This record gives sequence, structure tokens and C-alpha cells, in this order.
Amino acid sequence: MASIKNLKKDINNVLGDVIEECYMWELMNPKADTKKSQAIIDEAVGVFDTLIVKMSEKNIENKKAHFNSVQSDLEATATKLLERVNKM
Repeated sequence: MASIKNLKKDINNVLGDVIEECYMWELMNPKADTKKSQAIIDEAVGVFDTLIVKMSEKNIENKKAHFNSVQSDLEATATKLLERVNKM
């Protein structure tokens, strides 16, 4: 892990890309129902909030392990969200 600052940027960029993919899908499919894409966007925003709160936690015994778990949570969640976007 390089730095906390870069991890926060990764969280923002990765989840921002997921949201952008949803918006692109909505633009490419104007007649389609957007309930699924809006649900994915809402979930991405919720995950963003959760991960940022985890990043801000104090009194962590093993910081390296904590931030590695945040990074692995980000990767796993982003992969699931992108799979859902691709299925739309």
C-alpha cells in the first residue's frame, strides 16, 4: 500500500467510474427502465461513504492490515457492482 491519500483517491476514482458507467448505460438506453442503474448508483454511494468512514477510524492497532482490508473491500465491491452494470 502506497499511502492513505492514494487509497482515498482510489476509492473515489473506482466508485466514480462505476457511477459513470451507469450514467453511460442510461444515455445509451434512453427507453430502458433506470431502476436497476439507479440502485447500483445508490449502492456505490453507500459503499463510498462506508469506506471513507473506515479510512477515518482512529485507534487502529494494525494500520497496515486495516488499510489492506479497506482496499480489498473496495476491489470486491467494485467488481460486484461492475458485474451488475454489465448484466443490464
